[in-house]
Amino acid sequence: MSDSRTAGSTTDADALAAAEQVLAYHERTKHRLERYAMGPTALDWDSQPDPFREYAGSPRIQLPLSTGHLHASFAQIHASQAGAPAPLSLASVGALLGLSLGVSAWKEFGRQRWALRCNPSSGNLHPTEGYVICEGIAGLTDGVHHYVSRDHVLERRCAVQWRGLEPPAYEGTVWLGLSSVHWREAWKYGERAYRYCQLDVGHAVGAVAYAAAVLGWTVRMVEACDDTQLAHLMGLDRVEDYGGAEREHPDLLLAILPTTDPDAAQCEAAAHRVPSAAQATWAGRANVLDPHPMYHWPVIEAVAAAASRPAPGHTCAEPHQRAITTPEIAGSARAVTIIQGRRSAQQFDHRHTMTDADFYRMLESLTARHALPWHLWRYRSRIHPVLFVHRVTGLAPGLYALPRHPDMERALQQALRTQLLWRRVEQAPENLPLYQLYAGDFRQVACTLSCHQGIAGDSAFSLGMLAELGPVVREQPWRYRQLFWEAGLVGQVLYLQAEAVGLRGTGIGCYFDDVLHHLLGLDGDALQSLYHFTTGLALPDERIRTLPPYPTLA
Repeated sequence: MSDSRTAGSTTDADALAAAEQVLAYHERTKHRLERYAMGPTALDWDSQPDPFREYAGSPRIQLPLSTGHLHASFAQIHASQAGAPAPLSLASVGALLGLSLGVSAWKEFGRQRWALRCNPSSGNLHPTEGYVICEGIAGLTDGVHHYVSRDHVLERRCAVQWRGLEPPAYEGTVWLGLSSVHWREAWKYGERAYRYCQLDVGHAVGAVAYAAAVLGWTVRMVEACDDTQLAHLMGLDRVEDYGGAEREHPDLLLAILPTTDPDAAQCEAAAHRVPSAAQATWAGRANVLDPHPMYHWPVIEAVAAAASRPAPGHTCAEPHQRAITTPEIAGSARAVTIIQGRRSAQQFDHRHTMTDADFYRMLESLTARHALPWHLWRYRSRIHPVLFVHRVTGLAPGLYALPRHPDMERALQQALRTQLLWRRVEQAPENLPLYQLYAGDFRQVACTLSCHQGIAGDSAFSLGMLAELGPVVREQPWRYRQLFWEAGLVGQVLYLQAEAVGLRGTGIGCYFDDVLHHLLGLDGDALQSLYHFTTGLALPDERIRTLPPYPTLA
């Protein structure tokens, strides 16, 4: 990858110092068998931070609930057959937000009540916030609007006259900015929380991509927007609007293209077109989420600064070397039903065996680089699952590897233990590079690795996601975040693909990093585990009531 420096960019020495700080954070926040990463010693659930950010004084716009007419099946949105693209409007923007960042249900157990959302979150804490940036949308003032998922409303943070925007190719223009409130995760998870915030961003990106596909739209990541620009665009740098409220960190900007099949020029323009205000009038003051924090984790803000995305001197987009056709998606269930029905399983039926057809289909969905949602990911695949297969028909229990980039097939063989089998699974689809490493019962190993959690062994299969970490971070420290985004995106695909075949998934952020590395024979930081996941037949908890997400809007 070439590297060009621009005026105002960081020096090589600065980048190296930032990279070492990021890698030191990663090492520091590993869970180990003898001790967990630094976190709170006690939790007062009655004082949990408010899960919903609001800006008092911002004009509110009620979004309609408008998904009833979206009948495309989950299979159809993968084949770009959702029908004619929905026009850009207040209703369609509301549908996009509702199906990606919105509340999917309320749960009740005794006197406790909590919201579930379409975008998964570690511990259901939801640090990710969404901002709609728009021009020319009927019913929406041109400007910046914050989404409050609890009420399905937009708060108008800023009315804007945009500077020098070229006429859009469509009727209206929409971007979606994402940010993170680190304290929401740190309240429960301490220093490791920064990792989870980045995973949640990846899940949110996937959720937006699927929601857009239901509307017949396409999503592209805006590469030309650095953290300083994005913070300014979303108003996150306005000290006067926060006071004592918890600050938000800018994550990324997504361009929404209201078409199923944009041409190359439109995609390239979307990746480099960043809105800038000629005149802006701001309103609103952020609410305090936790008035009495018991802990402070300065290492999180330190790593956030070290991993800040600088002004891009070059694109980090990379060609897709593996061209795999879109896998066939089973069933005729509505995409909306699957998206809104996604849940994290709390317990699995340890007797259930998954079909090999469903298993292979899920794995193909992780490697189909030109299919939903991977069409928005313009970068080389750097996340490679190592799978603990427990109960899949026709497949021997054991440990398997799925290199998601062809170069990594040889690289993984060289990096992992020499005693591994590396036997290609012949019955797998020809285009699926699945290798058997060990044969045997790994249920207890999977549980132990995942902080002794039974769901990792009671499922049909679980996995750890190996990331190409050290060299990538040393070249560009901010890409530490990007690796977690890719891992979260992998997790989002697994969640929805599991729902499509009547199963459930659960993301696992608590695992013993180096125990997995030792099992595989890994040394150094070139390959590191960033996320675990497990899939099987969920056992529901009948004591918990499920209520509709927006009863007053139905």
